[in-house]
Amino acid sequence: MRQTFKLERAEARLMAAAAIAKAEEIRVFETVCIADDGGHPLLIERMDGARITGPQIAWNKAFTAAGHKRSTHLFNQTPNGPALPGNEAFGIQWSFEGRFAVFVGGYPIVVDGEVVGGVGLSGGNGEQDTACGVAALKALQEHFGSKHHVLVQADIKL
Repeated sequence: MRQTFKLERAEARLMAAAAIAKAEEIRVFETVCIADDGGHPLLIERMDGARITGPQIAWNKAFTAAGHKRSTHLFNQTPNGPALPGNEAFGIQWSFEGRFAVFVGGYPIVVDGEVVGGVGLSGGNGEQDTACGVAALKALQEHFGSKHHVLVQADIKL
């Protein structure tokens, strides 16, 4: 039997708050989804003024990042992104009834080497979504301190 670490609502709230604080700092209206290891939302927060499509898109990104254990933008990164035409996973974005997101804004939450969830953002451009996603991961690392190691970076692939 293996013990696993489970992300809880308190951590999800802390991560979302950090992402929203970063969004306010850079003046972008974001929707943030923090999902568990199965890609199910623990929290979805849409800032006032954010697009009404944001919650579904943010959830799709968090779902994909958690489920496939990689940052969503890595699927389309040239030249070897697996979802690019001619590569091995071309068309994967139509999986799971179109829920599989293959563009910037989704990041797996990796704690002590294990994917425990995903964070998805929608509302900014790629650079803005990335800044907010990394802020969420950083907040979780700061919360844990030296007790656990959180992978805090944009390009994550396990």
